[in-house]
Amino acid sequence: MDLSNILAISGKPDLNELVSRTKTGAIVKNLVNGQKFPVFSSNSISQLSEIRMFTTDDEKPLEEIFESAYNLLEGKPTDFDPKKADSTVLFDMLAKVLPNYDTERVHASDAKKLFSWYNILLNAGKLTPSEEDEAKEATEAEAAEKVTASKPTAPKRTAAPKQVAPKATTQAKSAPKRTTTAKKAI
Repeated sequence: MDLSNILAISGKPDLNELVSRTKTGAIVKNLVNGQKFPVFSSNSISQLSEIRMFTTDDEKPLEEIFESAYNLLEGKPTDFDPKKADSTVLFDMLAKVLPNYDTERVHASDAKKLFSWYNILLNAGKLTPSEEDEAKEATEAEAAEKVTASKPTAPKRTAAPKQVAPKATTQAKSAPKRTTTAKKAI
């Protein structure tokens, strides 16, 4: 799962995917309705791969939390609407997904965002467990090794000796003749 191109933009309710960069900002695509629009550098933009949640030990990246939620919910969306759910429901689910979350620093609004983002990413097909990604990478690496192993190696070519033009005579050149005529002063 790669969340480096997924952006949260302040003032926009949904998540967006980076399409391209421009001189003054970026072009993004909304993951819910697929609409493309420009975002400027004056907007507050956050990459999901850089966002972390507080735990009692340290901070945990969203990728790991989404993977845990994906495994817990078996790849299905949440059975409640995160935007309308009661805080007890949100914190109960968060305790299942992230058992050691910091109860003092993680608020209900954080849990609402987490689960609504999870549903958006799941519906957009952006959530895949990392084990599948590792398996795909391993099979691609094996395929690449087979391709390189099956290619016959061509014999190395050696460069042909350079032919050098014969040198000109080694005699010193004589001084050039003067072609101008100057009048002598009397």
